[in-house]
Amino acid sequence: MPATKNRTSRTRAVSRPSRPFTLWREVLTAYVAPALMAGAAGLVTRQQDLVVAACTSIAGTSAVVALLVGTWLRHGGQPRRWTTATPRAVLTAALVIAATGMAALLGWFAAQWLPAHTSIPAAPWLERLRIDLPVSTALATTIVTLHWRSTTTSPA
Repeated sequence: MPATKNRTSRTRAVSRPSRPFTLWREVLTAYVAPALMAGAAGLVTRQQDLVVAACTSIAGTSAVVALLVGTWLRHGGQPRRWTTATPRAVLTAALVIAATGMAALLGWFAAQWLPAHTSIPAAPWLERLRIDLPVSTALATTIVTLHWRSTTTSPA
């Protein structure tokens, strides 16, 4: 064994190439994962409304949010400089707060304003939107942002 060792090999992290950010795959995953999880929970607990919501308001919201956030982050294939320079946790927190706030407003609008001002009758599924939309939005935004950021290099 030689007297000198290559000491740099211990400090270098072996980087595995990550899968590239593919929007259609993110949207599909954002729909299927919550639909299966919430649907299974609804079946086990015998909550028919949760089974229906799993495939509509929960999974649908996740897929739409994944599409919107993913498209915004990619910005036509050229990410915005600040989105790649901002620390991952800060970027994720900012996007989650903004998207969840908008989803909460939309949930409130659907549950309160629509029955009071339109011919849409108040229904239990409208009340579910107050919870389903913000929770699905927060999860989808977090996952898509973290995955996108892990596949994007920061500017030098």
